Amino acid sequence: MSVESRTVEPEAETVRRILTESGDTWAVVGLSNNRSRAAYGVAATLQRFGKRIVPVHPKAETVHGEQGYATLAEIPFPVDVVDVFVNSDLAGAVADQAVAIGAKAVWFQLDVTDVEAYARTRAAGVDMVMDRCPAIEIPKLG
Repeated sequence: MSVESRTVEPEAETVRRILTESGDTWAVVGLSNNRSRAAYGVAATLQRFGKRIVPVHPKAETVHGEQGYATLAEIPFPVDVVDVFVNSDLAGAVADQAVAIGAKAVWFQLDVTDVEAYARTRAAGVDMVMDRCPAIEIPKLG
């Protein structure tokens, strides 16, 4: 087995597990009604695949028919996955908040990376992927 396949396979399995087993309530951090932002389209795709999206943005806007919240801590029900659409320098704090609210998984979007946050999140027993997009990955599952 090559080094590359050993690194890719566990991540592919984590992606599959998050998309199929972690639960259907996804908090989308950075989601607003700005249709030109990637979060808007990804959230719509998640809904099409049966996920409940929860917008998390300082404006706490209702997006795609779902009530928004200003922070993860304000969401009054369990969240399964936290999908992160913020700059990498802010993403680690969001991952820590996701662990604090009991999320089962954290998903950093394309170009969002924080190796230390990844290590902390995994050490807490929470699944995590970085620099991937669920709207790209979920159709691959069939």
